[in-house]
Amino acid sequence: MCLRIRILLLTLSFPLLVFGQKKITGVVKDLNGNLISSASITIQDMEIGTVIAYGISDTNGQYNVTFNSLKPALNLKIKAFNFKAQEKKIENNNHKIDFSLETEVIEIKEIKLKTQLITKRGDTISYNLNAFDNKSDRTLSDVLKKIPGINVNPDGSILYQGTLINKFYVNGKDLMEGSYGTINNSLPKDDVLKVEVLENHQPVKILQENVISEQAAVNIKLKKKVSITGRGELSSGYSNTFLWNAKLTPMFFGQKNQWVLNYKTNNLGESVEKEEKLLSFGSTWEGKRIQTLQNEWLSTENAILPNLPEKRYLLNKVHYFSANLLTNPFKNKEWEVKVNSNYSNNEIIRDSRADIFYFQPYNQIINTISNKFYSNKLKSELIIIKNAKKGFFKNITTYSRFWNIQQANTLLNALTANQSMAAPTLAIQNSLSAIVPWKQKMLNIKSYLNYQTDNQTLKIEPKQYVFNLSNLIDSNIIKQNFEIKTFQSEHSINLGFTKNAWTFTPEVGIAYRINTMSSNLEAIDQSKANTTDFSNQIKYTYFNPYAGVEINFKKNSWMLFFKFPFNLNSIGTEDFIKNTSKSFSKVTFEPLLYAQYSFASHWKTSIQSNISYNFGDINTLFSGNILQNPLSLSRMNSNNVLQESINKNLNLKLEYRDPFTNLFFNAGNRYVHINRNSILNNTITNGIRETTFDYTSNTAFSNTLYGEIGKYFPKFKTNTAINIGNTWSNDQQKISGLLKDIQTFNQNISFKLNSTFFNWMSIDYNFSYKWIQQLGVNINQLSTNALANKLNISLYPLENHTVALDYDQLNSSNTVNSQRNAFFDLSYQFAYSKKKIDFELKWQNFTNTSVFELYDLSTFYQSYSKINLRPSQITFAVKFNFK
Repeated sequence: MCLRIRILLLTLSFPLLVFGQKKITGVVKDLNGNLISSASITIQDMEIGTVIAYGISDTNGQYNVTFNSLKPALNLKIKAFNFKAQEKKIENNNHKIDFSLETEVIEIKEIKLKTQLITKRGDTISYNLNAFDNKSDRTLSDVLKKIPGINVNPDGSILYQGTLINKFYVNGKDLMEGSYGTINNSLPKDDVLKVEVLENHQPVKILQENVISEQAAVNIKLKKKVSITGRGELSSGYSNTFLWNAKLTPMFFGQKNQWVLNYKTNNLGESVEKEEKLLSFGSTWEGKRIQTLQNEWLSTENAILPNLPEKRYLLNKVHYFSANLLTNPFKNKEWEVKVNSNYSNNEIIRDSRADIFYFQPYNQIINTISNKFYSNKLKSELIIIKNAKKGFFKNITTYSRFWNIQQANTLLNALTANQSMAAPTLAIQNSLSAIVPWKQKMLNIKSYLNYQTDNQTLKIEPKQYVFNLSNLIDSNIIKQNFEIKTFQSEHSINLGFTKNAWTFTPEVGIAYRINTMSSNLEAIDQSKANTTDFSNQIKYTYFNPYAGVEINFKKNSWMLFFKFPFNLNSIGTEDFIKNTSKSFSKVTFEPLLYAQYSFASHWKTSIQSNISYNFGDINTLFSGNILQNPLSLSRMNSNNVLQESINKNLNLKLEYRDPFTNLFFNAGNRYVHINRNSILNNTITNGIRETTFDYTSNTAFSNTLYGEIGKYFPKFKTNTAINIGNTWSNDQQKISGLLKDIQTFNQNISFKLNSTFFNWMSIDYNFSYKWIQQLGVNINQLSTNALANKLNISLYPLENHTVALDYDQLNSSNTVNSQRNAFFDLSYQFAYSKKKIDFELKWQNFTNTSVFELYDLSTFYQSYSKINLRPSQITFAVKFNFK
């Protein structure tokens, strides 16, 4: 009942915020009747002079300012260059006030400009990058994470007001097509004029006036229209082996062409190959775009990953090369051709030891794992695009290959094993979208094709290591073979037309997917087991015709989006070994509603709600046993009804951003309710899990409250941000045949501070605390918590000299035990400012902390782990800019 009351109150608050504001409109002219643009209109508190709202007149001299205040009277002030300022007292009400300004010629003898840190014009917020950096910062990524309102995730993705951006531009061009990590990590900050955030950015130009977007984009505006730039680094050192690091990333940004070349290699614990990851996906109107990933069905046992910066634990040898090119082949510059390609070769070593207690009597194991991972990946893209006000065309062809190998040496209680898994993958995709104006309407055609094949072979020696199978295998080696092929296509056509501020887009389409999967466990002793029980040959088809309408409304401070699709979900499966087949059809209605309202200049509130259906795929339909890893033998009940879930989501959000006070704030509520027709039934014996699906109706829900506030204090040259979150959830699961209600409470708080208040010192500090409590797994209440501190102090005793100390701390505990883990780095850097070259001597982990200890909690177990880390190391580096 309390949960329903909270959601009701949050929902009711939406219209209260919307209708509690006033509006002032009018036209600004001179005494001769000429229109005046760029005049600033501010509404102020009469007692203390605080700016409540502001606006700027457009090219037609018109202005529109909304505000929210409880004061009975306010002060209205208008200013324009070379005109006398005017101000007047107004009542707290709606007004239409026209101004006629008197000319005032100002003779300027001396100009002293004070650059504003953050400015806002329309939907664009601009940040002066120099206001947020310190003497140690060198690249865009160094500074971006210190800007109020912007966060950077550990994977490099950028969030504005808690939401991922949809585009990353440099001088208005999208060279990287979502894989912007390379530019962010290697673009020198000194070449950047400002960072622009484009709120509610619709990247398709022909739709910008009619089709809304809730996401923002980031545009990096360089100081020069034509720039040769980039960053390089060469370093070597010693730990228990020779260390190397090379980063060479020259860049060119021109008005017609842009390119970035990138070669990075190291064994210092930096996974530079992640720079190829897609971090933003643009608009659905641009076509379908996904990150190509392997279908990982099989795996060796893998050592545990610590919750630490990867430089603390990653033992790697990586080579990564990428090339990105954008060119305008024609004079009108509407057409762009992009070629993006990358290749990575990597070797990773990882070790851990875990004491795992499963929530069943007498199920405790000790597991020691030593891994070697070998990966090779190639990806190439050809993109042809026209993005103009009178039409849109985009075609993306992507080719990807993986050649991955996993190896593991393990000790499970008293048993040892050698494990290996080979996993080659081929994937080809093509995405096409075209928007053509037709009789005052917009015709959009989209087509998507995807083909992928994955082959995986898992080997374990000796067979006794796998308890469930050792007596059934007529060989000393257990060998699991697996192959899956996927073909996917999706085609649609829609016709959009506009009536006043409304845009209606009826759409019809068809989606089709086919999976063929085969697997077998070799050397089955047929006198003890039936080989068909350990084999699969399955075909899965999904046929989805759909029709619906999208409705967009965009006027003044309102943005509305409604989507009303009807889907025919037709699913068929064939099991060629069991000689069985199943079919299923269901019509679903999956609406989506989104509304956003901006008010009082700085405020924005939104609500989103949707219903979606998910149906089981081939992952839940195989009835033959598959050894997915040495401790997990899985199969599905052949009598299972197709898995079905209904997801209901409600999101409420409130935002505030004020460039005058450098204050950014967002808070919201996310509620998810899921109805499912089947449930997992897991049985664990001696650490080996067997999984089946039972046809049992069950529900789950989660409710999350979150908030974030960030502010920059110019007087103290300090940026701060606080982030809090609270999630409570309830789920139903079967463990060893018993249905259990699992309640989980998850709370977290984080804080960051970046300060350059002292000329001789800068401080970067990040703190986070996470607490998890779980009820229902067994008779006891289970809880874990984790505390993390990250501190960087840089001292500048002399000009061009920097001494820095890095401190990382991560503590974890459960109801009984606790562990503390601390790491220290020390570095000295000399900047040869004339040539923009840095020389750095660094001693990482100088206390030589070699083991990380961790307590963890999941639905099925709690564990205590020891993870081997990188030893102490010393490196010398030369860092420079390309010019």
